[in-house]
Amino acid sequence: MQKHHANTLSDDDIEQFKAQMVALIPSLRAFARGLCRDAALADDLAQEAMMRAWASQHTFIPGSNFRAWMFMILRNHYYSGSKSRARQAVWDPEAAERILVQDPVQEDGIHVTDVEKALQLLPEQQREALLLVAGAGMSYEEAATVAECNIGTLKSRLNRGRAAIKVIVDGVDGSNDSASSMTASRY
Repeated sequence: MQKHHANTLSDDDIEQFKAQMVALIPSLRAFARGLCRDAALADDLAQEAMMRAWASQHTFIPGSNFRAWMFMILRNHYYSGSKSRARQAVWDPEAAERILVQDPVQEDGIHVTDVEKALQLLPEQQREALLLVAGAGMSYEEAATVAECNIGTLKSRLNRGRAAIKVIVDGVDGSNDSASSMTASRY
């Protein structure tokens, strides 16, 4: 990977870098919120990712995938700090069962909060795949790059995550062992 030094970047490259970074702020914040489940921490993560990107702009190769580069910075920063935060969601079938038997508060269909809660019950890798593809609108290729896995693995994580959310939100019973094992998998 060739490196550019900050003093060799043209003014146009710097302006384009700045414009691309500003345009990604909403997507970065949304992805961070999905990862950490804390709005204040998510804003801090997005800001830290932008500061790190700005400080490392000399390592970015103009014309390469800026979006994937920024999401990877945020993701790596989150995971490097997550060990100390110890905020990993664990699949708890008993807790999910208690959620599933509650009467709906309103009859207007699926609520965003229901999906958000279901999303938080997923293993991190499935949640991350859904946030990158469905939340941030990334292609499979971009999301696989950010998640540091191959496309097949990413698609598997997406399918398992979607199926698990459907089980949780729709209240499908857990009699199908493959449905409950989907959420327990780390793929």
